Amino acid sequence: MSEILFIAHRIPFPPDRGDKIRSHNVLKHLADLAPVHVATFADDALDYAEEGALAAVAASHCLVHRSKPLALAAAEAMVTGKPISLTAFHSRALADYIRTTLKTRPISTIYGFSGQMGQYVPQDFQGRVIADFVDVDSAKFEAYAKRDGGLKGWAENREARLLRAEEARFAGRADVSLLISDEEAALFRLRSGGAARVCTLPNGIDNQAFDPGEVRPEPQLAELPYPRLIFTGQMDYAPNVDACVRAVTRILPRIREAFPQASFHIVGRNPAERLSALASQGVHVWGRVPEVQPWLAASDLALVPLEIGRGVQNKVLEAMAMALPVVLTPEAATGIGARDGAQLSIASDDDALAAACIALLQDLPHARSMGRAAREYVVGHASWSAALADLTQLAGYAPMAARDVA
Repeated sequence: MSEILFIAHRIPFPPDRGDKIRSHNVLKHLADLAPVHVATFADDALDYAEEGALAAVAASHCLVHRSKPLALAAAEAMVTGKPISLTAFHSRALADYIRTTLKTRPISTIYGFSGQMGQYVPQDFQGRVIADFVDVDSAKFEAYAKRDGGLKGWAENREARLLRAEEARFAGRADVSLLISDEEAALFRLRSGGAARVCTLPNGIDNQAFDPGEVRPEPQLAELPYPRLIFTGQMDYAPNVDACVRAVTRILPRIREAFPQASFHIVGRNPAERLSALASQGVHVWGRVPEVQPWLAASDLALVPLEIGRGVQNKVLEAMAMALPVVLTPEAATGIGARDGAQLSIASDDDALAAACIALLQDLPHARSMGRAAREYVVGHASWSAALADLTQLAGYAPMAARDVA
């Protein structure tokens, strides 16, 4: 009986951030096909608290504390000529577990979740290799470098260049490379030289967990005056931090010209110091919450003004599933496929984003209609069962038609 080795840069529990939501659902799907052995990292004590949940799904596992300081990872990267993204996730304990598992178990498929995990796939492995890049990470660092300039920009440009080479190497080693959207897959194919087989494996949403009819609004938020705007996500992730700073300093003041009591709510784990410093009357930094659904249910609108965005934004799908009208930038809307003006509202500059928010907040029937249409779209097009329909075949377990990107 064949088995699967699943290698991920973060433990897929709890599914409370974008990468964990995807890896969590992929792992569960693979575990339904065959015994799965999992090699992964824990960032903190909260991650370690999920080891029991991981053990319940995995046939065996190795959970390593990722404690290497960024400065040490950077020093190693400079000495070895590797991207920091690789040295930060290098562990001898994880490598030993993977080597032993491949020697002692009938592993037929290795699933590498994120480009950083390609370093653990042996060149002499004879089975099937799946590289789930999710999105084009090197392109994100290129965008950072153009934005920042100076020494920081030089470091980001170095990371982009070396990571792009590593992405191409891992893609060349893999039987198939997975990206989260057709747009990301097309970009990856172009950047990797076109030799690798690239497929789209989209993200999904748990429509039952994100059902506005089954969720009680969070009282702390619901009791505040109308209108309440929300942004959710991993709040030490640079694009999210930048988006929230933009919302608070450049967009919210414009909205308050029409709605003086408008408030903006930042909901998500590990808020950066830049965000904590923004907390004031009308700007709330809530940090990590047990579940995001009650906070979405208590909000009137989701504002997602990302300037750098890769792949599909789970925060957008979750807000749409909760029938919440969403105002967002084109970067945040990439890969979702919903119609502007019907299922969400897309705008680019600050004035346009503020105007779109004000228009929806002043026209509640239209806002509610957009929210209903958003949920209908997500239920019909973005369930996890639909998103992972091709994964069984891609993992080598059944003949099903995969979505190749030309």
